[in-house]
Amino acid sequence: MKYLCLIYVDEKVATRMPLHDYRAVVDECLTYEQQLRESGKFLAAEALQSVECATTLRHRDGQLSITDGPFAETREQLGGFYMIEARDLNEAIQIAAKIPPGRLGAIEVRPIRDWEEHFATLG
Repeated sequence: MKYLCLIYVDEKVATRMPLHDYRAVVDECLTYEQQLRESGKFLAAEALQSVECATTLRHRDGQLSITDGPFAETREQLGGFYMIEARDLNEAIQIAAKIPPGRLGAIEVRPIRDWEEHFATLG
């Protein structure tokens, strides 16, 4: 089953890190990505630019509104993701627990919806 591991970090904390510490985390990410590739668990991973670069679209009452910035003001912002293949949620959690930037914030693990399976269960 596919899982998306969403990486949430406090950008202010990350930007205050000494450059050598920041580079060490990036190197750890690249090493972990390679380990996941070799194990066949890796599907995709990307880091996102700062939340200041975000644009949010909302549809309300037939109107589209476009605003600069993130959807919600929170201390931690979505900073990147890993998409992995895992047997089940327990294995996905074990994999996500080792994602290096998780030490700087939080990792949210969510299964990817299989639309064919979803609609098959609806009848």
